[in-house]
Amino acid sequence: MEVKKKDIRALTKEQLREFFVKQGDKAFRGNQVYEWLWQKSAHSFEDMTNISLNTRQMLEDNFVINHIKVDQMQKSSDGTIKNAVRLHDDLIVESVLIPTATRTTACVSSQVGCSLDCKFCATARLKRMRNLNPDEIYDQVVAIDNESRLYHDRPLSNIVFMGMGEPLMNYNNVLKAIDKITSPEGLGMSPKRIVVSTSGVPKMIKKMADDKVKFKLAVSLHSAIDEVRTSIMPFNATFPLSDLREALQYWYAATKNRITYEYVVWKGINDKQKDVDALVEFCRFAPSKVNLIEYNPIDDGEFQQANPKALDMYVNTLEANNITVTVRRSRGKDIDAACGQLANKG
Repeated sequence: MEVKKKDIRALTKEQLREFFVKQGDKAFRGNQVYEWLWQKSAHSFEDMTNISLNTRQMLEDNFVINHIKVDQMQKSSDGTIKNAVRLHDDLIVESVLIPTATRTTACVSSQVGCSLDCKFCATARLKRMRNLNPDEIYDQVVAIDNESRLYHDRPLSNIVFMGMGEPLMNYNNVLKAIDKITSPEGLGMSPKRIVVSTSGVPKMIKKMADDKVKFKLAVSLHSAIDEVRTSIMPFNATFPLSDLREALQYWYAATKNRITYEYVVWKGINDKQKDVDALVEFCRFAPSKVNLIEYNPIDDGEFQQANPKALDMYVNTLEANNITVTVRRSRGKDIDAACGQLANKG
Protein backbone atom coordinates (compact mmCIF):
# COMPACT_ATOMS: atom_id res chain seq x y z
CA MET A 1 0.00 0.00 0.00
CA GLU A 2 1.35 3.42 -0.99
CA VAL A 3 2.04 5.69 1.98
CA LYS A 4 0.40 9.10 1.70
CA LYS A 5 3.14 11.70 1.75
CA LYS A 6 2.79 14.62 4.15
CA ASP A 7 2.42 18.17 2.84
CA ILE A 8 5.79 19.64 3.86
CA ARG A 9 4.42 23.18 4.09
CA ALA A 10 2.12 22.08 6.91
CA LEU A 11 5.25 21.81 9.10
CA THR A 12 6.61 24.69 11.17
CA LYS A 13 10.28 25.61 10.96
CA GLU A 14 10.84 23.90 14.35
CA GLN A 15 9.22 20.69 13.09
CA LEU A 16 11.44 20.73 10.02
CA ARG A 17 14.54 21.18 12.18
CA GLU A 18 13.45 18.26 14.39
CA PHE A 19 12.82 16.10 11.33
CA PHE A 20 16.40 16.58 10.12
CA VAL A 21 17.88 15.91 13.57
CA LYS A 22 15.93 12.61 13.67
CA GLN A 23 17.41 11.75 10.26
CA GLY A 24 20.88 12.23 11.74
CA ASP A 25 21.38 15.53 9.90
CA LYS A 26 22.03 19.05 11.20
CA ALA A 27 19.10 21.17 12.44
CA PHE A 28 20.07 24.11 10.20
CA ARG A 29 19.12 21.97 7.18
CA GLY A 30 15.52 22.59 8.28
CA ASN A 31 16.15 26.35 8.05
CA GLN A 32 17.44 25.94 4.49
CA VAL A 33 14.42 23.92 3.38
CA TYR A 34 12.05 26.36 5.11
CA GLU A 35 13.64 29.24 3.19
CA TRP A 36 13.22 27.39 -0.11
CA LEU A 37 9.56 26.66 0.65
CA TRP A 38 8.51 30.15 1.71
CA GLN A 39 10.94 32.92 0.71
CA LYS A 40 11.91 31.30 -2.58
CA SER A 41 8.56 29.56 -3.26
CA ALA A 42 10.21 26.37 -4.56
CA HIS A 43 7.80 24.23 -6.57
CA SER A 44 9.81 21.03 -6.15
CA PHE A 45 12.61 19.55 -4.07
CA GLU A 46 14.81 19.52 -7.20
CA ASP A 47 14.83 23.34 -7.07
CA MET A 48 16.69 23.26 -3.72
CA THR A 49 20.13 23.51 -5.25
CA ASN A 50 22.19 24.07 -2.07
CA ILE A 51 20.96 20.75 -0.62
CA SER A 52 22.60 17.43 -1.53
CA LEU A 53 20.98 15.08 -4.04
CA ASN A 54 20.56 12.39 -1.38
CA THR A 55 18.77 14.79 0.96
CA ARG A 56 16.51 16.00 -1.84
CA GLN A 57 15.64 12.40 -2.65
CA MET A 58 14.90 11.71 1.01
CA LEU A 59 12.54 14.73 1.08
CA GLU A 60 10.90 13.48 -2.12
CA ASP A 61 10.33 10.07 -0.48
CA ASN A 62 8.68 11.58 2.61
CA PHE A 63 6.93 14.75 1.55
CA VAL A 64 5.02 16.55 -1.17
CA ILE A 65 4.83 20.26 -2.07
CA ASN A 66 1.18 20.87 -2.95
CA HIS A 67 1.88 23.84 -5.16
CA ILE A 68 -0.90 25.63 -7.04
CA LYS A 69 -0.81 25.91 -10.84
CA VAL A 70 -2.14 28.88 -12.78
CA ASP A 71 -4.34 26.92 -15.17
CA GLN A 72 -5.50 29.85 -17.22
CA MET A 73 -4.58 33.53 -17.21
CA GLN A 74 -6.88 36.12 -18.79
CA LYS A 75 -5.86 39.72 -19.42
CA SER A 76 -8.40 42.53 -19.47
CA SER A 77 -8.22 45.54 -21.75
CA ASP A 78 -7.62 47.65 -18.61
CA GLY A 79 -4.57 45.62 -17.49
CA THR A 80 -6.42 43.49 -14.92
CA ILE A 81 -5.33 39.83 -14.90
CA LYS A 82 -7.51 36.95 -13.74
CA ASN A 83 -5.98 33.61 -12.79
CA ALA A 84 -7.85 30.34 -12.72
CA VAL A 85 -5.82 28.52 -10.08
CA ARG A 86 -5.77 24.71 -9.98
CA LEU A 87 -5.24 23.20 -6.54
CA HIS A 88 -3.52 19.88 -5.82
CA ASP A 89 -6.90 18.06 -5.72
CA ASP A 90 -7.94 19.57 -9.10
CA LEU A 91 -10.42 22.04 -7.62
CA ILE A 92 -10.23 25.56 -9.05
CA VAL A 93 -10.34 29.02 -7.47
CA GLU A 94 -9.82 32.42 -9.03
CA SER A 95 -7.57 35.32 -8.07
CA VAL A 96 -7.11 38.72 -9.67
CA LEU A 97 -4.33 41.28 -10.17
CA ILE A 98 -5.76 44.81 -10.19
CA PRO A 99 -3.35 47.52 -11.42
CA THR A 100 -3.69 51.28 -10.99
CA ALA A 101 -1.21 54.05 -11.76
CA THR A 102 0.35 53.83 -8.29
CA ARG A 103 -0.19 50.28 -7.04
CA THR A 104 -0.94 46.68 -7.91
CA THR A 105 -3.39 44.78 -5.73
CA ALA A 106 -3.90 41.03 -5.41
CA CYS A 107 -7.48 39.93 -4.82
CA VAL A 108 -7.23 36.41 -3.38
CA SER A 109 -9.65 33.60 -2.59
CA SER A 110 -9.95 31.87 0.79
CA GLN A 111 -12.47 29.09 0.04
CA VAL A 112 -13.46 26.91 -2.92
CA GLY A 113 -16.99 28.27 -3.37
CA CYS A 114 -18.52 30.12 -0.42
CA SER A 115 -20.24 29.34 2.88
CA LEU A 116 -22.65 32.26 2.57
CA ASP A 117 -25.61 32.98 0.31
CA CYS A 118 -25.42 36.57 -0.96
CA LYS A 119 -27.84 36.68 -3.89
CA PHE A 120 -25.89 39.22 -5.95
CA CYS A 121 -22.60 37.27 -5.97
CA ALA A 122 -21.69 34.61 -8.54
CA THR A 123 -19.37 32.80 -6.10
CA ALA A 124 -22.27 32.24 -3.67
CA ARG A 125 -23.94 30.07 -6.32
CA LEU A 126 -21.15 27.55 -6.01
CA LYS A 127 -21.48 25.32 -3.00
CA ARG A 128 -18.59 25.56 -0.57
CA MET A 129 -16.36 22.60 -1.29
CA ARG A 130 -13.52 23.26 1.14
CA ASN A 131 -11.34 25.82 2.85
CA LEU A 132 -8.02 26.75 1.30
CA ASN A 133 -4.85 25.85 3.20
CA PRO A 134 -2.45 28.66 4.21
CA ASP A 135 0.05 27.68 1.50
CA GLU A 136 -2.68 27.78 -1.21
CA ILE A 137 -3.54 31.35 -0.20
CA TYR A 138 0.16 32.26 -0.04
CA ASP A 139 0.80 30.79 -3.50
CA GLN A 140 -1.91 32.98 -5.06
CA VAL A 141 -0.09 36.05 -3.71
CA VAL A 142 3.29 34.83 -5.02
CA ALA A 143 1.81 34.17 -8.50
CA ILE A 144 0.29 37.66 -8.65
CA ASP A 145 3.50 39.27 -7.36
CA ASN A 146 5.36 37.55 -10.23
CA GLU A 147 2.76 38.80 -12.75
CA SER A 148 2.94 42.30 -11.31
CA ARG A 149 6.72 42.35 -11.79
CA LEU A 150 6.46 40.87 -15.28
CA TYR A 151 3.60 42.94 -16.72
CA HIS A 152 3.69 46.12 -14.61
CA ASP A 153 7.38 46.30 -13.74
CA ARG A 154 6.83 46.61 -10.00
CA PRO A 155 6.22 44.31 -7.03
CA LEU A 156 2.79 43.73 -5.59
CA SER A 157 1.83 46.53 -3.19
CA ASN A 158 -1.51 45.49 -1.66
CA ILE A 159 -3.62 42.40 -0.92
CA VAL A 160 -7.38 42.18 -0.47
CA PHE A 161 -9.20 39.05 0.70
CA MET A 162 -12.17 39.74 -1.56
CA GLY A 163 -11.99 36.75 -3.89
CA MET A 164 -14.00 33.56 -3.54
CA GLY A 165 -15.19 32.62 -0.06
CA GLU A 166 -15.82 34.22 3.33
CA PRO A 167 -12.38 34.65 4.96
CA LEU A 168 -13.73 34.59 8.52
CA MET A 169 -15.23 31.15 7.88
CA ASN A 170 -11.65 29.96 7.24
CA TYR A 171 -10.19 32.05 10.03
CA ASN A 172 -7.20 30.00 11.22
CA ASN A 173 -5.86 29.31 7.73
CA VAL A 174 -6.31 32.93 6.62
CA LEU A 175 -4.40 34.16 9.68
CA LYS A 176 -1.61 31.61 9.12
CA ALA A 177 -1.34 32.71 5.48
CA ILE A 178 -1.16 36.40 6.47
CA ASP A 179 1.45 35.50 9.07
CA LYS A 180 3.62 33.97 6.32
CA ILE A 181 2.93 36.82 3.87
CA THR A 182 4.00 39.45 6.44
CA SER A 183 6.90 37.50 7.96
CA PRO A 184 10.48 38.48 7.01
CA GLU A 185 10.92 34.73 6.40
CA GLY A 186 8.06 34.87 3.89
CA LEU A 187 7.16 37.81 1.63
CA GLY A 188 7.81 40.51 4.23
CA MET A 189 4.76 42.60 3.28
CA SER A 190 3.30 45.12 5.73
CA PRO A 191 0.01 44.00 7.35
CA LYS A 192 -1.22 47.57 6.83
CA ARG A 193 -1.32 46.78 3.11
CA ILE A 194 -3.69 43.85 3.64
CA VAL A 195 -7.50 44.14 3.84
CA VAL A 196 -9.69 41.24 4.95
CA SER A 197 -13.25 41.70 3.69
CA THR A 198 -16.09 39.96 5.51
CA SER A 199 -19.83 39.81 4.97
CA GLY A 200 -20.06 40.24 8.74
CA VAL A 201 -19.61 37.34 11.17
CA PRO A 202 -19.85 39.13 14.56
CA LYS A 203 -18.21 36.44 16.71
CA MET A 204 -15.19 36.23 14.38
CA ILE A 205 -14.82 40.03 14.14
CA LYS A 206 -14.52 40.09 17.95
CA LYS A 207 -12.02 37.23 17.80
CA MET A 208 -9.87 39.22 15.35
CA ALA A 209 -9.92 42.13 17.78
CA ASP A 210 -8.90 39.83 20.65
CA ASP A 211 -6.12 38.37 18.50
CA LYS A 212 -4.82 41.92 17.93
CA VAL A 213 -4.49 41.50 14.17
CA LYS A 214 -2.63 44.27 12.35
CA PHE A 215 -4.38 44.13 8.97
CA LYS A 216 -7.38 46.26 7.96
CA LEU A 217 -11.04 45.26 8.04
CA ALA A 218 -13.67 45.82 5.36
CA VAL A 219 -17.33 44.86 5.74
CA SER A 220 -19.51 44.00 2.76
CA LEU A 221 -22.57 45.92 4.02
CA HIS A 222 -24.88 46.92 1.10
CA SER A 223 -27.71 47.97 3.41
CA ALA A 224 -28.05 49.31 6.94
CA ILE A 225 -31.72 48.29 7.09
CA ASP A 226 -32.22 44.74 8.39
CA GLU A 227 -35.13 43.73 6.11
CA VAL A 228 -33.33 44.98 2.99
CA ARG A 229 -30.02 43.37 3.95
CA THR A 230 -31.71 40.04 4.73
CA SER A 231 -33.46 40.08 1.34
CA ILE A 232 -30.10 40.28 -0.49
CA MET A 233 -27.87 38.57 2.10
CA PRO A 234 -30.12 35.95 3.78
CA PHE A 235 -27.54 35.05 6.48
CA ASN A 236 -28.24 38.54 7.93
CA ALA A 237 -31.26 36.90 9.61
CA THR A 238 -28.73 34.94 11.73
CA PHE A 239 -26.25 37.81 12.16
CA PRO A 240 -28.49 40.94 12.28
CA LEU A 241 -27.12 44.46 12.01
CA SER A 242 -27.37 45.07 15.78
CA ASP A 243 -24.93 42.16 16.39
CA LEU A 244 -22.66 43.34 13.58
CA ARG A 245 -22.66 46.87 14.96
CA GLU A 246 -21.74 45.67 18.44
CA ALA A 247 -18.87 43.54 17.04
CA LEU A 248 -17.55 46.48 15.01
CA GLN A 249 -17.65 48.77 18.05
CA TYR A 250 -15.64 46.11 19.88
CA TRP A 251 -13.20 45.92 16.95
CA TYR A 252 -12.63 49.67 16.88
CA ALA A 253 -12.21 49.93 20.67
CA ALA A 254 -9.54 47.21 20.53
CA THR A 255 -7.66 48.16 17.34
CA LYS A 256 -8.37 51.88 16.72
CA ASN A 257 -8.46 50.95 13.03
CA ARG A 258 -11.27 52.58 11.09
CA ILE A 259 -13.67 50.31 9.25
CA THR A 260 -14.31 50.32 5.50
CA TYR A 261 -17.85 49.57 4.34
CA GLU A 262 -18.14 48.04 0.88
CA TYR A 263 -21.49 49.09 -0.54
CA VAL A 264 -23.22 48.48 -3.88
CA VAL A 265 -26.27 50.57 -4.82
CA TRP A 266 -28.89 48.64 -6.81
CA LYS A 267 -31.92 49.91 -8.69
CA GLY A 268 -35.11 49.49 -6.69
CA ILE A 269 -33.35 47.76 -3.77
CA ASN A 270 -31.32 50.31 -1.79
CA ASP A 271 -31.48 53.48 -3.91
CA LYS A 272 -33.80 55.66 -1.77
CA GLN A 273 -33.00 58.49 0.62
CA LYS A 274 -34.04 56.31 3.60
CA ASP A 275 -31.29 53.82 2.59
CA VAL A 276 -28.63 56.54 2.67
CA ASP A 277 -29.92 57.92 5.97
CA ALA A 278 -29.70 54.45 7.55
CA LEU A 279 -26.11 54.11 6.28
CA VAL A 280 -25.17 57.49 7.76
CA GLU A 281 -26.55 56.35 11.13
CA PHE A 282 -24.64 53.06 10.88
CA CYS A 283 -21.40 54.92 10.18
CA ARG A 284 -21.69 57.10 13.28
CA PHE A 285 -20.72 54.61 16.01
CA ALA A 286 -17.10 54.13 14.88
CA PRO A 287 -14.75 55.94 12.47
CA SER A 288 -15.35 54.52 9.02
CA LYS A 289 -15.26 55.18 5.32
CA VAL A 290 -17.54 53.97 2.54
CA ASN A 291 -16.52 52.48 -0.80
CA LEU A 292 -19.43 52.67 -3.23
CA ILE A 293 -18.79 49.86 -5.70
CA GLU A 294 -20.03 49.73 -9.27
CA TYR A 295 -22.22 46.65 -9.71
CA ASN A 296 -21.24 43.92 -12.16
CA PRO A 297 -24.19 41.92 -13.45
CA ILE A 298 -24.11 38.12 -13.12
CA ASP A 299 -26.54 37.26 -15.95
CA ASP A 300 -30.06 37.08 -14.57
CA GLY A 301 -31.03 40.75 -14.30
CA GLU A 302 -32.50 40.53 -10.78
CA PHE A 303 -29.87 43.04 -9.66
CA GLN A 304 -29.29 46.12 -11.80
CA GLN A 305 -26.93 49.02 -11.40
CA ALA A 306 -28.63 52.03 -9.85
CA ASN A 307 -29.24 55.26 -11.68
CA PRO A 308 -26.21 57.62 -11.45
CA LYS A 309 -28.49 60.10 -9.61
CA ALA A 310 -28.89 57.57 -6.77
CA LEU A 311 -25.10 57.27 -6.53
CA ASP A 312 -24.81 61.08 -6.42
CA MET A 313 -27.41 61.14 -3.62
CA TYR A 314 -25.27 58.71 -1.59
CA VAL A 315 -22.06 60.67 -2.20
CA ASN A 316 -23.64 64.05 -1.38
CA THR A 317 -25.40 62.82 1.79
CA LEU A 318 -22.34 60.98 3.12
CA GLU A 319 -20.04 63.94 2.43
CA ALA A 320 -22.54 66.36 4.05
CA ASN A 321 -22.24 64.18 7.16
CA ASN A 322 -18.42 64.22 7.06
CA ILE A 323 -18.14 60.55 6.10
CA THR A 324 -15.32 59.72 3.67
CA VAL A 325 -16.74 58.15 0.52
CA THR A 326 -15.04 56.82 -2.62
CA VAL A 327 -16.75 55.59 -5.78
CA ARG A 328 -14.90 52.50 -7.00
CA ARG A 329 -15.13 51.80 -10.72
CA SER A 330 -14.87 48.08 -11.32
CA ARG A 331 -12.01 46.74 -13.38
CA GLY A 332 -11.69 43.52 -15.36
CA LYS A 333 -15.39 43.30 -16.25
CA ASP A 334 -14.65 42.06 -19.77
CA ILE A 335 -13.06 38.91 -18.29
CA ASP A 336 -15.58 38.42 -15.43
CA ALA A 337 -12.89 39.45 -12.95
CA ALA A 338 -14.79 42.29 -11.28
CA CYS A 339 -16.39 42.34 -7.82
CA GLY A 340 -18.95 39.56 -7.43
CA GLN A 341 -18.16 37.86 -10.74
CA LEU A 342 -15.70 35.14 -9.71
CA ALA A 343 -17.39 31.82 -10.42
CA ASN A 344 -15.13 29.59 -12.53
CA LYS A 345 -17.26 30.05 -15.62
CA GLY A 346 -14.80 27.95 -17.60
